[in-house]
Amino acid sequence: MKQITKSAALIAAASGVVFGLVTPLTASATGTPAPLKWDKCEGEGVDPRQRCATVSVPMDYADPGGERIDIAVSRIPSEKPSARRGALLLIAGGPGGDSLNDPSSKGQKLPQEVRDAYDLIGFAPRGNAPSTSLSCEVGHEDLARTALRPWPAPDGSVTGNMATARRISEACARNGGELLQHISTKNNARDIDRVRAALGERKLSAWGVSYGTYVGVAYSELFPHRTDRVVLDSNDHADPVLAERAWLQAFEVGVEDNFPEFAKWASKPGNPDRVADTAAEVRPLFLRLAARLDREPIPWPGANPAELNGNVLRQTMLDSFYDPDDYPALAKLMLAARKGTVPPAPPAPPESLVQNYTAVGAGTICNDGAWPKSAAVYEKGVAESRAKYPLTAGMPRNAMLCAAWPWQPKEPPVRVSDRGPSNILLVQNERDVATPLSGALKLRETLGRRAVMVTVNATGHDSYLDNGNACGDAAVSRFLSTGQRPAEDLYCE
Repeated sequence: MKQITKSAALIAAASGVVFGLVTPLTASATGTPAPLKWDKCEGEGVDPRQRCATVSVPMDYADPGGERIDIAVSRIPSEKPSARRGALLLIAGGPGGDSLNDPSSKGQKLPQEVRDAYDLIGFAPRGNAPSTSLSCEVGHEDLARTALRPWPAPDGSVTGNMATARRISEACARNGGELLQHISTKNNARDIDRVRAALGERKLSAWGVSYGTYVGVAYSELFPHRTDRVVLDSNDHADPVLAERAWLQAFEVGVEDNFPEFAKWASKPGNPDRVADTAAEVRPLFLRLAARLDREPIPWPGANPAELNGNVLRQTMLDSFYDPDDYPALAKLMLAARKGTVPPAPPAPPESLVQNYTAVGAGTICNDGAWPKSAAVYEKGVAESRAKYPLTAGMPRNAMLCAAWPWQPKEPPVRVSDRGPSNILLVQNERDVATPLSGALKLRETLGRRAVMVTVNATGHDSYLDNGNACGDAAVSRFLSTGQRPAEDLYCE
């Protein structure tokens, strides 16, 4: 799910604040040189200005003198040294994502004044290649998105999901190594502070997206006075125990918030992928089609799973709702399924990448907070969810692999509070399938005077410079470049 960091040279009241415009918060201010060896970054499409290095950190922060691991870091320097303020850390979503090449990609969407003010910093969190990496060597079928997102059986049974949880958890226990037990949001935040020190920065600014907002909040809680300007984009729920489970459950509301927008698009005259004559027809059509595919799956050679069933259709809905530009994928699949056919199987990323992403995601979600082990808990939740939210068919309250995770969390989860610098700006689309507005409002309430929130009348996940609007983008750019936040929470029409 995101990318993000911290903010604040000066601490002001909860209303609008203007921080010093170009006061450097860098190695020159601390007298600490950055002990990093910058080399060429590997991979295609990398901006030639981007350079990479590694930072050594403890695998277990409770044993700082023990085994160490590497964190891969990237940087594109400020484009105007005379205007340089410091470093802007880009924090990816997930969990399981990385921002190593984001300075070359999404970082280049930032307005010139922001690229002038900051070195753009990306990193691969612990466990993510090319940092010291992980794999659980999960079986191929269990890497299907409909297995990792725990869609129940057509009749609502969770028996198969519990079996999948056991298989994946056993593979992680067998193959993940000791590092897997030390993958967590708190350790990600601690690693970020080691990166900050290695960069020679007294403070960090950050732009965290999706799960990256939770990492950003964790850093702000553990190291509040190391934060400069913090942007949280597409925000996770604030609850310390439910931060991960609530992310799954949020799809109930997120799909309901977004389906009307898809229905309007999918019934628009002139749309080559039009599925119905009116918006009101799209929802019942989708539900009938998913139910039919539950009963009569269509073989789908080359896909994983190798059939188009109801849950594959539902998962395609979730994926398509992240960005309205992806609506055609769902519409085309619906049109093909109605004819009893399938489109070409979607291209799959290299399995090694999926294995790595899966292991890091599993470690984070399962180590951050304990999940119930009883199938009865999930059976009850799935039944309630299916009755109230038929579009998501019970998945958001079902058992992920954490239901069989072999380890207990090593420490309490992050607890978000209203104590700390007032240097956080939240930006949030109204219709976000993965991190709905309801969860963002809870985070805003919990942060209190520390934050101001910009709510954007837009659809899709990732708001700033992506699926938001010009008003929201301008508010975030102004904050990053000048430190000025809106005087109060802002609604961008």
